[in-house]
This record gives sequence, structure tokens and C-alpha cells, in this order.
Amino acid sequence: MLPQHKQFRKYQWVEIVVTKARDSRPESYKLVQDSIRIASGPLSTQNEWQLRKDVVFPLRAHCLCCLVKKRNAEKHPTLGIFRPKHIRRLVIKPTSAVWTARQLAILRQGHLFENRPAKELEKIPYTFQYEFECDDSGCSGHTIICTDWEMGESFRKWKVEYGKDWESKFRQKYETEMIHQRDTHFFVGTMNGHPGTWIIVGLFYPPLDQAGSDPQPRLTGL
Repeated sequence: MLPQHKQFRKYQWVEIVVTKARDSRPESYKLVQDSIRIASGPLSTQNEWQLRKDVVFPLRAHCLCCLVKKRNAEKHPTLGIFRPKHIRRLVIKPTSAVWTARQLAILRQGHLFENRPAKELEKIPYTFQYEFECDDSGCSGHTIICTDWEMGESFRKWKVEYGKDWESKFRQKYETEMIHQRDTHFFVGTMNGHPGTWIIVGLFYPPLDQAGSDPQPRLTGL
């Protein structure tokens, strides 16, 4: 729906004017749509995503447990990225295929684009959750919802291409590959209405290096 000269891809630098959102999360901002300017092309995946790592890895926290403790004590951060010590599994649960009245009201109250799309946003009839453990001695494990945009689009595409067999393809990428073939990190954030609840809002998954380990040490704190 954006004009061609404002359309951008993942891992592409853009310049955007933002205003502080009206909620208590310090990292929460709203963008001014007309201000979007493409600053450069998408960052390359060459050399095991090195250009992307150079941007993302300096922002890493040690673990989700650390993020939770710091937010509980200081009310921030409410966004973060970390690498789980161990991903146990991907949990896929059926849910309603219909928006609730409250969700519809939120969808219809305003839109990012000047012209509202002719077709209303499709609701994905599943929730996706990762079970994982942090690299923290006191971690008892976490199970949290993943709302990664790419994951949702994969479902939409593969349910058409593979029909009832979509889950096999889905698990191959988001479970098998994320656990065994990728250096998977979780972008996480808190929910405005539930400030103590963390969700995975995105996945960062460069390939493992040849030794099968992270070439850059993780931070020991925030």
C-alpha cells in the first residue's frame, strides 16, 4: 500500500520521523508515514550475515531473564534481543479464525496507510510459541508467543501451496532449522496493556559459523 519510492525490505536502512507513542514504554514510538525515506539498499547476507550482525549484535542482552529483572526493577527496557541457550520446541496451537469485537475495533480505528486496504487483515487461526531456556543459572524455562511477521506470512503462503501438509514445511524452517542450523536470536518486547508479559516480536537467524558456535561472545549484561 505504500508508494513505490517508500517501500522497503527487512534489514534495509530507512529514515523516518517519529513521535512518542502515548503509552508508558520508553521505546514505543509512532512513525510519520509521509516521512519515510529509503537511505540504502538491504544489508547483504554475505559472510554469514556479517553486515547484519554488525548492527544487531551490539544491542544484545545476555538473556530474557536479565531483561525481565531489569525491567521489573527500572521499568525499562521493554525491548531487547538475546540468544536462547536452548530452544526446546515450537508449539503450534489452534485458535479462533475470527477477530474479537475488541480486535476489530483496534484494526478499524486507524491505519498506517492513507488508503485503507480493500480486504481486512486475515487472522491466523494458530498461535506459535517457543519453549526455551536462558543462559542463566536461575532460569526455569520460558514458553512465549512469537508474532514474527515472516512466520505469519510463511503460514499464509504454505497453507495455499501445501494444503493440509503446511505444518511439516513450517516446522522444518521454524523448528528444525532454527534449533539445529541457525544461530537463532529472539527480538522481544512487552505488551502495552500487560507490561509484565514478554512476547517474541521477531527472529534473527544468521547461519551457524563453521564450528557451529557464535563467533562473537554474548554480552554479560545489558
